[in-house]
Amino acid sequence: MNSAFKRYPRICALSAAVALCVSGVAGAQLPDNRPEGGDPNRVWVRFQPGQKAQVKAQIQQTVSAVRAETASMARASGAAAPSISNGKTHYEFDHLNAMVVSLPEQVLRKLRGNPNLVVERDVPRYPMAEYLPYGIPQVQAPDTVASGADGHGVKVCVIDSGLRASHEDFAGITVSGYASTGQTWNTDTCGHGTHVAGTIAAVGNNGKGVIGVSPGKVSLHIVKYFDGPTCGFSYASDLVNAANRCAEAGAKVINMSLGGGLPSSNESTAFTTLFNQGIVSVAAAGNSGSTTKSYPASYPDVISVAAIDANKAKASFSQYNDAVDIAAPGSDISSTYPKIGQPVAVGSQSFDSLPMVGSASAAASGGLVDGGRCAAAGAWTGKIVLCERGDNTTSDKVNFVKSGGGRGIILYNNVSDPFPYNTGLPGGATTTISAVAVSQGSGQALRGLTGQTASINPSYTFDVNSYAVLSGTSMASPHVAGVAALLFSAKPSATATEVRNALTSSALDLGTAGRDNEYGFGMVRAFEAVDALIGGGPGNQAPVANFSSAVSGLTATFSDSSTDSDGSIVSRSWNFGDGTAASTATNPSHAYAAAGTYNVSLTVTDNAGATHTKTASVTVAAPGGGVQTYTNDADYAIKDNTTIESPIAVAGRTGNAPSTAVVTVAIDHSFRGDLRVDLVAPDGSLYSIKGFNASDSADDVRGTKTLNLTTEGLNGTWKLRVQDNATNDIGTLESWSIKF
Repeated sequence: MNSAFKRYPRICALSAAVALCVSGVAGAQLPDNRPEGGDPNRVWVRFQPGQKAQVKAQIQQTVSAVRAETASMARASGAAAPSISNGKTHYEFDHLNAMVVSLPEQVLRKLRGNPNLVVERDVPRYPMAEYLPYGIPQVQAPDTVASGADGHGVKVCVIDSGLRASHEDFAGITVSGYASTGQTWNTDTCGHGTHVAGTIAAVGNNGKGVIGVSPGKVSLHIVKYFDGPTCGFSYASDLVNAANRCAEAGAKVINMSLGGGLPSSNESTAFTTLFNQGIVSVAAAGNSGSTTKSYPASYPDVISVAAIDANKAKASFSQYNDAVDIAAPGSDISSTYPKIGQPVAVGSQSFDSLPMVGSASAAASGGLVDGGRCAAAGAWTGKIVLCERGDNTTSDKVNFVKSGGGRGIILYNNVSDPFPYNTGLPGGATTTISAVAVSQGSGQALRGLTGQTASINPSYTFDVNSYAVLSGTSMASPHVAGVAALLFSAKPSATATEVRNALTSSALDLGTAGRDNEYGFGMVRAFEAVDALIGGGPGNQAPVANFSSAVSGLTATFSDSSTDSDGSIVSRSWNFGDGTAASTATNPSHAYAAAGTYNVSLTVTDNAGATHTKTASVTVAAPGGGVQTYTNDADYAIKDNTTIESPIAVAGRTGNAPSTAVVTVAIDHSFRGDLRVDLVAPDGSLYSIKGFNASDSADDVRGTKTLNLTTEGLNGTWKLRVQDNATNDIGTLESWSIKF
């Protein structure tokens, strides 16, 4: 996908098995029942170039003003004045003209009202996860390595939970690192980062374990972004800082098997800067199995990786949307993984578990009972209670088990995830009963073993040289990062654009012909990608189908605006959605037999045989002067400091437009305050839909507006004009319509 046309949304649930991401907004509840989390008062403050000192002074002046106001109010009421802190500065990113600070809410409210500042929440980022591992030959790594493009001399940076560097399958690899959390980078109590790194670089031909995409050839730089046995979360600003550490270490490739559901314009700009410096950033597309988006994967200059299985079918958990660039193996991936928990034992069976943070440390045993979601205390004296995640908090579940007399709790995930669910009691709380967590599959299996004696042990043990089979886009992303390293070793002078184009142009087309939302451009193929990079340029780029429509009564006229960046479109096939014969015309008209809404598809084929299909709806109505809707579904890229216009032609009507004309707009944009949107009448008159607002940092412009157009004739060409008035944020006009 051309980076200029990528769009945005996100939220990622901690799942060391899959990148469990879903679109969301601040404060939204995730499908896995965990809130977005983090500190809502930790924000980015973006300012004009050269204004940092003034902004820092203004922040402290605002703190002083708020402190004085609250003290005055307290004196008037006779109450004690609340404490107003000076806040904390976490980062200063001079190249972004931004800083990251934590400030009291009263101060933030005043700063958000300043038109010269952009205040944006610093949103959390979570890790994402679900003998020769099948994925390695599936992406053609062994053949490519054998040809000499083996990753030698290339540094890959892994931003994750650290690395169990003493693992036997990393022996001899050059590894450096940085612990952004203040811990040591060469340990990994979560295991997620070690699994990811193994897919990239696990040593081959050592008679042990697994083999990576670049087996023992690349060097690794580890930035510890998550910490602790629960992996936890970090912020977008931490990720920018981590990525900068990668660049400082000389990495050419960055892997991020992580993400979150909310975009950050500052974070996006940071990755664009890295891309322009020649660094390829790769990230997990997300694992909610929905069309929502995850970040940083969905930023224009990050490669978004979907997951497939051994049969090259899209993994059920893999998110699919127009930000997906490429697909790679992500289901049931075997890699290096230090086991860190004691298993749950029931009879002769055992199940991997992780101790819950805040649990009592003593082992416990008792009859296993199924407590459902443990929404209330039961008669559980002396029992080990199995509780499903969801409906209430972890603390509530633990307290109900304790008050019901239970000796211990086994919490299991409520989403598909073969990895033990990492969690802990919020706010540093502790409990006197033993508590462990297991995966959804283990929990469901344990439900069939109730009545037997279960033993749990919430303590940590480390088996350094172990392995695990995990699933997720977290596991797919390092396959692509590893292949990118092979490309840089084949052509050290390659630019990030050249590597990205080589990856996408050479991918094995899967799913719908051409690029699609499930697989992007298809499955990554290392050998073909190297050939595309050094063999005279990228292979054929698939065409992009696009069209608009105009309606008069029951007749719709279609205008083809399809493009092919490296060739020509040689044929078209129109399906009008009403069961009639297809048309091969360039700009056909079609008369429908009845009023209604029809799904129209245009499939275009280029001179190399590649195809692409666009589908959009068209609504027709019987003639007679009734209300009709006219739509333009063609995509228009909105670039920085540019103006675009999308036309709709209206014909066959009589008289003037009504006072109740309805304009519907769908615009994807990462900072809608940059945009001005107007309806342009056929005579050039402007009708405002939305104005500029520098303090409006929300995404997208979507909705309807009713306009009085009584001075305008119905017939003619109406246009939607969208003007971008700033830099760093781009988007797409997806569609608009006018109803009158």
